[in-house]
Amino acid sequence: MPHLARLETFHNEFVCFVRVTADDGVFGWGQTSTYNADITAQVFHRQIVPWALGADCGDIAGLVHLIERREHKFPGSYRARGLAGLDTALWDMAGRRAGKPVASLIGGGPGRIRAYASSMKRGITPKDEAERLVRLCAEQGFTAAKWRIAAECGGDVDEWPGRTEEIIPVVSRALGDGIDKLVDANSGFSVARAIEVGAMLRDHGIAHYEEPVPYWDLEATRAVTEAVSIDVTGGEQDWDMGTWARMIEMRAVDIVQPDVMYMGGMARTLQMAQMAHAAGLPCTPHSANLSLVTICSMHLLAAIPNAGKYLELSIEEDDYYPWQRDLFLGQPFAVADGHVTVPDLPGWGVQINPDWLSNAVYTEAALDSFKPSAYGALYHKGAKP
Repeated sequence: MPHLARLETFHNEFVCFVRVTADDGVFGWGQTSTYNADITAQVFHRQIVPWALGADCGDIAGLVHLIERREHKFPGSYRARGLAGLDTALWDMAGRRAGKPVASLIGGGPGRIRAYASSMKRGITPKDEAERLVRLCAEQGFTAAKWRIAAECGGDVDEWPGRTEEIIPVVSRALGDGIDKLVDANSGFSVARAIEVGAMLRDHGIAHYEEPVPYWDLEATRAVTEAVSIDVTGGEQDWDMGTWARMIEMRAVDIVQPDVMYMGGMARTLQMAQMAHAAGLPCTPHSANLSLVTICSMHLLAAIPNAGKYLELSIEEDDYYPWQRDLFLGQPFAVADGHVTVPDLPGWGVQINPDWLSNAVYTEAALDSFKPSAYGALYHKGAKP
């Protein structure tokens, strides 16, 4: 099996793409988690690269687990975000080597995936939110839509007074029957307030209630789950397998929502999804921006047996997320009849925009003389390949 001979990063503050190349010349593209990507790139080169250079390309889960052990003193979000760059690049390499999409490597295959229109805005009025969701459902065929209630980690203080009570019926009535309705509270409520809002959501036909209380308080989340009659969902922030095991065992949520990039890549996400499947819980990944995280989630949903009903697809354009402009060539997120498509192309099936890469900060780590299992690296910063 070939071994890793070169790892490269291309980053700005928001996005960090990773390219891995084996000693036989086969390469793959991946991405660390978005936001503070410049910091994650430093973590990647300091704590991921030394263990990855010279490693076997074939055992992705084994290499990820090795790095977790070698960097055991540094568990946490940044290590997972950095690992995601390595993991997702290795899956792309594996797909290119096999001539198959990643979905086919993990038990699924190419095809259409139902998507829901996911709003990220809280500063929008209920009237404007209703109008744009109705328009997008009509134009692109979405049969499900999600909007925001509460204020992020708001402690029962709404985005502005009365917004939650107003936006729930306004958007729900505007969408009407035939559209699945979801809301996201982003850890905004206390238990008592969350239960009160849950009854309101039920009365307006909303069946998906995301992160109603502070996500780190699993007991509080379970209290809401047990008290309301609609699905409580969560887990997007979590990466620790012990936390996932506890969350699943105590049935804190009805639906798990891992983020492939926060989790540390596809191998760890598959492990977590299998835990949920064994417990009878569906998996609806978190993919809240139009970077590689949504592409990876498409492949995941096309393969796992406990895939949720739909893919989260952000409806926010480049004016809201300017950093996601021109990341890829083509239209990998094109929607037809409310569905996106996992293509029958090797790896992730996308092409990173060369113009974006040419404007990114570039760092290379390569073995000076390739020796399997050797970890000495030469670093070249700033120069373009």
